Amino acid sequence: MLNKITQIFKIKDLRNKILFVLLVFAIFRIMSNIPMPGISTENLESFFNRFKVLGFLSVLTGGALSNFSIIMLGLGPYITAIIILQLLTMIFPQLEKMYKEEGEAGRQKFNQWGRLLTVPLAAMQSLAMLSWFQRPPNPVIYPALDLFDTIVAVATITAGTILLMWLGELITEKGIGNGVSLLIFAGIIASFPMNVFQAWQDISVDPAKIPGYFVFFVMSLVIITGVVLITEGRRNIPVSYAKRVRGNKMYGGVSTYLPMNINPAGVIPIIFAMSILVFPEMIVNFLGGAGGYIGNIASSVSGFLADPVVRGILYFALVVLFTYFYTAVTFDPKSISENLQKMGGFVPGIRPGESTARFIHYILNRVLLIGAIFLGLIAVMPSVVGGATGVQNTFSFLIGGTSLLIVVSVVLETIKQVNSQLQMRDYDTF
Repeated sequence: MLNKITQIFKIKDLRNKILFVLLVFAIFRIMSNIPMPGISTENLESFFNRFKVLGFLSVLTGGALSNFSIIMLGLGPYITAIIILQLLTMIFPQLEKMYKEEGEAGRQKFNQWGRLLTVPLAAMQSLAMLSWFQRPPNPVIYPALDLFDTIVAVATITAGTILLMWLGELITEKGIGNGVSLLIFAGIIASFPMNVFQAWQDISVDPAKIPGYFVFFVMSLVIITGVVLITEGRRNIPVSYAKRVRGNKMYGGVSTYLPMNINPAGVIPIIFAMSILVFPEMIVNFLGGAGGYIGNIASSVSGFLADPVVRGILYFALVVLFTYFYTAVTFDPKSISENLQKMGGFVPGIRPGESTARFIHYILNRVLLIGAIFLGLIAVMPSVVGGATGVQNTFSFLIGGTSLLIVVSVVLETIKQVNSQLQMRDYDTF
């Protein structure tokens, strides 16, 4: 490992890419600590204590939301825009054709539409957040913003999101790995040093908590190992290509495989499930007891979900359900079968065309069952481990949920990128 690190910094091009990524990280951390004016710190802390979901969103933004900074929305609007466009490919065939069949040019146009959609989404979300933060009885923004100040604040927050999106694309273009993923990763791990300090203080005050922390970290290592195995796990479907003769040359006649990830949906199902679970509580708090019929229903549902056992079971079930749903939206066995047939490929023992599509669908459903159950367990694991060890709200990203999956996947992908860069330099020496 030490030899690789030394080798990385000896190669000028690779060293410059890593230093550029670190520079962007530094800019991101500075921006996340530049607050909007007119904020009541006490009311802001009270507000986050009432709305627990905002704490989760703040983790993904590196604390920018809890600081009420100029980039308080993070990359959320951009990610939402891309997800919306992906879901719309099921409704509009032309959009699906552009995304799946037009190659790199189609994907660039698709991403450009995502950037354009990010602007109105960021403006609407920033306006909603500003309105929410100004609600009595303890408004975070005081005095309330007038029309001009609101326009300026919305423009500032939207510009912050666009700037983050641009920085992410700069990392993708000039750095290593996916820029958007790396910025989210930087936001998640930004709280790690503070967590270490808080844990040390907690142990110093009460040494009886040492066994709880020890069990916590042992369980964390086991969970992280499982996440790595499932993230890297694949079911390889063998594929052979028929021999074709063109002129004096023969093509094909080789065998390869079609990799199928155990967890093809990523972290999206957890985000969807969490959004549905916190929606009733958000309605109750937003209406403030004056919601009438809708408020009463939301209050009843929120009270029902207050039971941690009920909430955990429902959370697990929703994650499994959305894993199947999102995979059905983004993974099309029929399209894969048609592409294989066009290239002269076939699965040994399976007829090309419809039979191959059914076979891929059969394998997908069984592999996906493992991935869906795994995602459900990861989603509920923070509550289980926290309750078992008594370590709450500390190192939360080590034991499950969206944060852990993002951290593990980004680290693994970045390691692969660095290794490929090193191998490319090794080949140049021969």
